[in-house]
Amino acid sequence: MEIVITVEDVNDWVYKGEGAANLILSYQGSLPLLLGKVLRVQKVSKDETIPPMACAVLSTHEQLIWANVAELIESKSKDSLAQIYATHIMGPLLGTNHIDAGVRVSVSREFLEKVEVSTLNFRPAWRRKASRIDSLTNSALLFSDHSVFPSNSTFSIAVEIKPKCGFIPSSEYILDENSIKKQVTRYKMHQALKLHKKQILEESAYDPLDLFSHSKERIHKALNALYLNPQNNFRVFLNGSLIYGGMDTDTKTHDTNNSFEELIGTSSGLNLNLPKIFELLTEMISKSGVLNQLLETQKLDVYDIEGAIHSYYDVISQTCPVCKSISDKGLLEKFEKLHCLPIQKSIEIVRDYLVSATAKDCSLMLCFRPREGEAPASEEYGSISIESVDQVYDYKVFFIDLDMKPLEKMVYYYDLDQKITNFYKQNYQKLL
Repeated sequence: MEIVITVEDVNDWVYKGEGAANLILSYQGSLPLLLGKVLRVQKVSKDETIPPMACAVLSTHEQLIWANVAELIESKSKDSLAQIYATHIMGPLLGTNHIDAGVRVSVSREFLEKVEVSTLNFRPAWRRKASRIDSLTNSALLFSDHSVFPSNSTFSIAVEIKPKCGFIPSSEYILDENSIKKQVTRYKMHQALKLHKKQILEESAYDPLDLFSHSKERIHKALNALYLNPQNNFRVFLNGSLIYGGMDTDTKTHDTNNSFEELIGTSSGLNLNLPKIFELLTEMISKSGVLNQLLETQKLDVYDIEGAIHSYYDVISQTCPVCKSISDKGLLEKFEKLHCLPIQKSIEIVRDYLVSATAKDCSLMLCFRPREGEAPASEEYGSISIESVDQVYDYKVFFIDLDMKPLEKMVYYYDLDQKITNFYKQNYQKLL
């Protein structure tokens, strides 16, 4: 049955959140088919100097990169591309049971235009300034709302985390002058630049290496750091409604602990405070093993952007401007080895880098609810319990935001990497 969403349905869809490329709407109507669903609508940048956030169809060079997946080559829209990429590329890497590729639905232009107006007051100012809803598309993706359980539950908590890059690179193609990248996480260095640009109010103490560490103590530490300074990397949902997190709460949160815990305790009727919630989340992360799969996918970036950028210019058949700026003969010989690789190897390097980029930028949705009474365990969900809470919880873990990264964004990645590294070297390296 084809689902068609028209302007008459606009009042049934409310703003839930957004990322760089898409805006998420939650269904609040009464149709059983759409209960527990969210709609992902595309956005377009208001700044034409910014690279496209996604590609409607693959360019000629992108067809070279993804030639091994016929379904991607045949994609005719952003939505179909996103759906196929999640299914055929990210699913086998991250686990198909943790992937929701969504269902394409038809949307009218009038519906999208109305949504643009109805969501304006709910969108963060910096998001409104950067982008708007793409009213020229005729489709959107319908997903299950992974901040709730599909069946009628009296209570659920979901936490959305952006883990970021969970390893420190060791590529031989990282310049000696940039060796700081082999000592300090990308996240920490980027925090320094963001603070300098006044994009954040203070640097986060979050260390992605803690989250990926397999140490429950360090995972708990990472969750606490994300909570204290969420930025755009940590959000909490209570029964599907956002109650905490996002860039607009970029402040210290010690004073909000009591009200946060009171809200959860009142709604759930359970004795849940922050340490117990973090303990439950830590158990979910450890038991599900999802971060192991995510880290392995991130580590497809073997060459680092300092190496992969050379392969990129070979793929698009352009003279490498990075090499033109190097005068050191030894360095030129080193990078020449990359430029002498067979084209299929260059394609593989770039393809792996782009897949890794998706894995470094995706989010993890962790949702749990108390199991009611003597209800049997579900084959569909995991189960956890902790000593400090006399309660069994069902949980589910899903990756979201798994879109393909445009090939032309390789230049952006390289330039940003140089800005982050150079700023940190100039201002912080002497402190190590």
